[in-house]
Amino acid sequence: MPRVSVVLPVYNVERFVQGTVESVLAQTYDDFELLIIDDGSPDRSVEICRHFEDPRIRIISQKNRGLAGARNTGIRHAGGEYVAFLDADDLWLPEKLERHVAHLDRVPEVGISFSRSAFIDQDGNPLNYYQMPRLTDITLGHLLCRNPVGNGSAPVIRASVLAQIAFAPDESKLEWYFDETLRQSEDIECWIRIAVQTGCRVEGIPEALTLYRVNADGLSADVFKQLASWECVIEKTRAYAPELIEEWGSLARAYQLRYLARRAVRSRDGRVAMELFHRALRTDPRILFEEPQRTLLSGAAVYVLALLPCGLYSRLESQALRSAFNHQQRVVLQKGG
Repeated sequence: MPRVSVVLPVYNVERFVQGTVESVLAQTYDDFELLIIDDGSPDRSVEICRHFEDPRIRIISQKNRGLAGARNTGIRHAGGEYVAFLDADDLWLPEKLERHVAHLDRVPEVGISFSRSAFIDQDGNPLNYYQMPRLTDITLGHLLCRNPVGNGSAPVIRASVLAQIAFAPDESKLEWYFDETLRQSEDIECWIRIAVQTGCRVEGIPEALTLYRVNADGLSADVFKQLASWECVIEKTRAYAPELIEEWGSLARAYQLRYLARRAVRSRDGRVAMELFHRALRTDPRILFEEPQRTLLSGAAVYVLALLPCGLYSRLESQALRSAFNHQQRVVLQKGG
């Protein structure tokens, strides 16, 4: 059996899926199987996948059940010691699996190994900024407040860890690993449940090995749906870890509101951004003291967007992003070298 099972859910991604599959087949570590989960895709996505002639590829078709349902199907079919997840519009750098396998082999206490991510646009062009999460000494509070794993294409997880968190929603259904009732925030819900129920370590490696594609369309329309889904995660976690939510729930909500305010800024929705940022400060002012720089920069972006013409704001934002990217790149290259 292969050591790594790569789970790739496919739904309505014909524009991106060829590049995504190619990024898996280009891995320097080749002891893997690629499980392409056709989640009832209505477009040419699966047809494109069938053009690849590689014995490591298996295509598994099902009626549409959403991203969580497709991942669950992939996990059930996985034969590898490690399970890696990749969304069909994202990409991996060639060393992705090699680095994670080495990490998990070296540190058996780690159950979730993740990498930093670099952002790309819809055409695959770099957006010149990274996700720069905490990599080590990650506590349950860090997971709940900041989600250092970042996105669903970043982690590689021990299959034995996933087996420990499996649950059956009722007697008539197969076991779930990701909660299929969630259409957003299913990632962080799973990471929290793994950390609480298994006690394994969550740890990152410094290289930016995942290219995460940002869709700028409709961001502000989605932020309130995402907030509602996140609140569902909090209530589910409260049911089995009430002390965790009691200690960290307020601060986590403030960070989530700040994050969604920044998303609204990126979509140029100043009204929504202002509302969310003010809610973040009212929810828990500790975000001003725990992360003063990020919070003040978020507030500055919100207020400058509200006060300046859109064109001038865009120029200022571009300059700020270039400066931030140069700093982030130095950090990534220094720690990843």
